[in-house]
Amino acid sequence: MLHCPFCGAPETDRFVLEGRRFLVFRCLFSPAIDPKWTDAEIAPRLVSEFGPDGPGFVRRTCDKLHLYVTKGAGARALEEARRPAAQEP
Repeated sequence: MLHCPFCGAPETDRFVLEGRRFLVFRCLFSPAIDPKWTDAEIAPRLVSEFGPDGPGFVRRTCDKLHLYVTKGAGARALEEARRPAAQEP
């Protein structure tokens, strides 16, 4: 099991989608990585790729998702789905 190289949160899941391996850490950092990377290569490569802004990247992504679901297109789609269907006379 790996730990987030930025905050130390443990890995909670790992899956492959469209040829990319995704890691999911408890802190919700979920980077897409090359499936060929070994566990020993992952942390240094993530730090190299995201640099000292790693936690900032996660925070900005969470903020964007939050806005999408609460005020953006996601919120509108969810609101539309909650409305009762119009009754036919």
